[in-house]
Amino acid sequence: MADPDNKFPYKRLLLKISGEALAGQEKHGFQVKIIDQIAEQIKRIHELGLEVGLVIGAGNIFRGALGESLGLKRFVGDQMGMLATVINSLAFQDVLAKKGLPARVMTALKIQEVAEPYYIPQALEYLQEKQVLIIAGGTGNPFFTTDTAASLRAIELEADLLLKATRVDGVFSGDPEKDDQAQKIDQISYLEVIKRGLKVMDLTAISLCQDNNLPIMVFDLFKKESLLKIVSGQKIGTKIC
Repeated sequence: MADPDNKFPYKRLLLKISGEALAGQEKHGFQVKIIDQIAEQIKRIHELGLEVGLVIGAGNIFRGALGESLGLKRFVGDQMGMLATVINSLAFQDVLAKKGLPARVMTALKIQEVAEPYYIPQALEYLQEKQVLIIAGGTGNPFFTTDTAASLRAIELEADLLLKATRVDGVFSGDPEKDDQAQKIDQISYLEVIKRGLKVMDLTAISLCQDNNLPIMVFDLFKKESLLKIVSGQKIGTKIC
């Protein structure tokens, strides 16, 4: 999957964005201005000829775990969360379209009136056509996070790199927002992430990437030109491999 002209170390990327990132300081809902900022970064790398897929979480609208606290069964809460990812994905598609970027929403849920079903051969065709692919609905099953969905889709679509966008620039030895002594880690193995219990992605997502040799880049999406720096091979964030 390497770039034929060797201009970039990656050709096909899968970007995982949390729902909370879309809410900004508001903590819930989404701010179009923030989506616009992210979309602008995606546009920059899309114009370089890279293929981009997105998986967006739903924490800004509804988390499955919240359902349990409200007395709902876990699978019901998870289904509500999966539907919320579709809402975020449709908003993102519209912002991308306004920037002139062709984008498709595909979903693991059967809601054809809103988005077409996720089907790997068709998804690959859209990527090869240089359409931004937004994959919603999680894995389509309860009890799995959108991090796991992102890992799964990246593997299915033969991505070169899974990009995990966070609020901090990489993986740290502790929570940098609470621990002033937390040290940034430039590169770390999948196994070490699991053994040290680092809160990067859930264990299922990390294990999937390990089993399929899919590298993960954890980085601050809102750092200036972070996506462009990554695809250019610059060292930012933390690489898990």
